Amino acid sequence: MFVLAVLVGFEVISKVPATLHTPLMSGANSIHGIILLGVVVVAGSARTPLEYALVAVAAAFATANVVGGYLVTDRMLEMFRTREGR
Repeated sequence: MFVLAVLVGFEVISKVPATLHTPLMSGANSIHGIILLGVVVVAGSARTPLEYALVAVAAAFATANVVGGYLVTDRMLEMFRTREGR
């Protein structure tokens, strides 16, 4: 299932024009923010060590996606800003 998701995701992303990558990244960041909220809700009902481990993995991946997405978006937006002094 994971491999299929990777292949479909790659195929979809490769069809997006370059001008729409930044809005797409912003949308993906907001979705991962919702996933982080879901992790908090699920963490409240976790009882077994396996559930805690899955919550920790989900939180780590979602956090990495949110932080990485915002860093990449910020870098891309920096490319469109004009520098004073030119």
